[in-house]
Amino acid sequence: MTTTFIIVPGYTNSGSQHWQSYIERKYHNTVRVIQDDWNAPNHKWIERLNEVVQNTEGELVLIGHSCGAVCVAQWASQFPNHRVKAMILATPADVDSPSALLDIQQQRPLPNNKLPSPSLLIYTDNDPHLGTEKAHQLAEIWGSQLMLVKSGEHLNTDAGYGEWHEGEQLIEEFTGRGFIGR
Repeated sequence: MTTTFIIVPGYTNSGSQHWQSYIERKYHNTVRVIQDDWNAPNHKWIERLNEVVQNTEGELVLIGHSCGAVCVAQWASQFPNHRVKAMILATPADVDSPSALLDIQQQRPLPNNKLPSPSLLIYTDNDPHLGTEKAHQLAEIWGSQLMLVKSGEHLNTDAGYGEWHEGEQLIEEFTGRGFIGR
């Protein structure tokens, strides 16, 4: 059975040079979640992700970045699904922080429970949107395995994360499932 990797971008979507966009272009067993409004509150994001999950057959791996990772965790807390075999939570934004950007505060709150599927929380030691201590706290609460990328900032295009071969390999190793090239 083929696994579909559902890409869940963060606030404003992942641009064409973002590692999530490279994955989408390179592999045919991917589906991207597109929000109607990237400024919509979290319940709209969660509804859209749920719609994509319901309309995608087979086993699933969810790959969220920033607010997309927050959305994945929120969705999983509300809609446990046995078809979701793993979740990749790359630099989830600390939307609960008083210093969070005003535009992402509407993605509050972060879930406060163990997630129902295996998850990998990827964090960096210099992310302006997720402190190291908070990353460890979330991993403990969510039951996520932790992976540090040193000096990776927010793992976005501005930080130099376009095509990210190491990230693709990390996803395949953690999930035990492979991307299928176009």
